[in-house]
Amino acid sequence: MLSANNFRKKSNQMKRIFLLLLVIVSVHQVTLAQQFDKAKLDRYFDTLGVHNKFMGSVAVSQNGVIIYQNSIGFANIEKGLKANENSKYRIGSVSKTFTSVLIFKAVEQGKLSLDGKIDKYFPEVENSDKITIGNLLCHRSGIHDFTADTSYLDWYTKPHTEKQMIAIIAKGGSDFEPGAKSEYSNSNYVLLTFILQKVFHQPYAELLNKYITTPLGLKNTYLGGKVNTKNNECSSYLYLGSWKLQPETDISVPLGAGGIISTPADLIKFSNALFAGKLLSPESLAQMKKANGEFGMGLIQAPFYGMTTYGHTGGIDGFSTDYCYVDSNEVSYALMSNGMNYDMNNISIAVLSAVYGLDYSVPSFLVFPVSFEVLNQYTGIYSTTQIPMKITISSENDTLMAQATGQSSFPLTPISENTFSFDQAGIVIQFDNEKHTMQLQQGGNEILFTKE
Repeated sequence: MLSANNFRKKSNQMKRIFLLLLVIVSVHQVTLAQQFDKAKLDRYFDTLGVHNKFMGSVAVSQNGVIIYQNSIGFANIEKGLKANENSKYRIGSVSKTFTSVLIFKAVEQGKLSLDGKIDKYFPEVENSDKITIGNLLCHRSGIHDFTADTSYLDWYTKPHTEKQMIAIIAKGGSDFEPGAKSEYSNSNYVLLTFILQKVFHQPYAELLNKYITTPLGLKNTYLGGKVNTKNNECSSYLYLGSWKLQPETDISVPLGAGGIISTPADLIKFSNALFAGKLLSPESLAQMKKANGEFGMGLIQAPFYGMTTYGHTGGIDGFSTDYCYVDSNEVSYALMSNGMNYDMNNISIAVLSAVYGLDYSVPSFLVFPVSFEVLNQYTGIYSTTQIPMKITISSENDTLMAQATGQSSFPLTPISENTFSFDQAGIVIQFDNEKHTMQLQQGGNEILFTKE
């Protein structure tokens, strides 16, 4: 079974990138609500919880003061442990922001240069004599992403040494010439982790503690290990008719690319300190924020009603994390989930809309009853000329299932007799039985498939 973070990677093949894609509107100026409706936001999260759309925790701060917190669902279902504000989650690729801060610490101390080539550390990596530290930071190295390989699912839960990880990355080769374009690769930040350990002569976990968590008083943030529920660490789940416990990625694999554990409150403290200039010089922070192609150096820009936010998203196993900072009025937002059966972007929009007094709705999640006979009419294999992928539609236990080429199957929820959704990935599929077609909508894209 594919883990949730791998499902998100595979979903990119269906033209969706899981970044903080918010709302672009410049018609009017948006200001903070004088006093936002906390009760409505509570109802929003309660509704997600009741309908098994979300388990996790959220926090929002303004001017350094937390103005909203909530936790929904369980930290561990099997043990009956409910989530609370101190529940700790694996934050996946949000770890990259922390790693970037540590790299800039090394730069400020004269231990590294952004223009320095990586061949002195990894001569076995293709194009290492052309790839710079800066290329790694903003995903312009061309180094193949090892998590994109199907073989990754065979070994990601097993411990790996530095030598083994470098060998895996080197074997993947190069996808394009360094600096030619932007393409997200976890390999970049695993290599940055090893570089940090070499130049500081300390393990990554100690560097994280020395330069970030101890100075900021982040007591719930650290490089993870095996999930320890006795230490308020959450297990993660994927919803397949019910919440199913997910395998754990061994932290020796993602390291600084995705191995950190935290809480929303701690992540907000980190975010506030970073953008207040308490961790890096103004010059270093400006370099982190500046986009070079699609990505900054450990940060991603995204719009929200004419404002610019800076942050990152993350996914590992069944965990999902989203955080952003709004410079113009010092708002920080952090969402962490150990069970996501809904489009995370929709949740982010709802939370920020509440804070800024903008309209948003509490979803109803009404399920439209569709007979087995009707469901059976939609089954079959569908293909398209738009992308090199087929989707198999099948019926299991009165539930319509979709499975794209090389991916795990996922359930479709009927919202009308011929329209179905998969909220976790923001997918809507509409069938036309007379034309033998189905229209897939996701992230503003539409793809027409025809039954073979």
